[in-house]
Amino acid sequence: MNWQVSYALANLPRQTRSTAEHVEGELIRIATPDKPDVLAAISAAHEIDQATAVSYRKQYPALDFLCGYRSTCVWHGKAIQYLEDAGVGWGNFGTLTSAALDGDANTASHKVYKFSDRLLRQYGRVQEVVREYDRIHRVSLKSGASVRIGMIADYEPTADAVRTLWEQFGPIDIVWNINPNGSPSPEAIDAGQELGCEVMKWDELREYLRTA
Repeated sequence: MNWQVSYALANLPRQTRSTAEHVEGELIRIATPDKPDVLAAISAAHEIDQATAVSYRKQYPALDFLCGYRSTCVWHGKAIQYLEDAGVGWGNFGTLTSAALDGDANTASHKVYKFSDRLLRQYGRVQEVVREYDRIHRVSLKSGASVRIGMIADYEPTADAVRTLWEQFGPIDIVWNINPNGSPSPEAIDAGQELGCEVMKWDELREYLRTA
């Protein structure tokens, strides 16, 4: 049994009222009272692209949820779209545990980015949102402007976090600190300016989109 499957089986009962059992390979079954059983693949991949997502569905045709167990796992936009079109939930282990309790594993999406993704799509001046990665969105506005936005969920993003996001995903216009309780450090804001982007919270981003 792979290490991530062992960890998932050990940790899930501690966090939920669910029970879990190993089915085969990286597949587990989660049972929760009064909720549908969930077949979840527990992946140790550092990145999940479309080919990886397709491979998991071929291997486990009845799959309900694909879990990227590593906290650093990056999801490609095409993989996200593929899974959502196929009726397979996706996200981290926390997303899986919540989805099992809520009974919505087939439609669940990464809980770290779910609310922020929805905010962008529902904002009135946004015409189109293309999700390049779980945390990178290219937003087209009704004014004709296009903005590439990167999300950081840290409580207080540092300069290093801003630089790492830029280095990993390429140039961005906005670094959005999506943690509702924190704020970017002055050093993070300075690092963004050095790179040629702005670091901000939602209220500032909303105003930026309104006037762009």
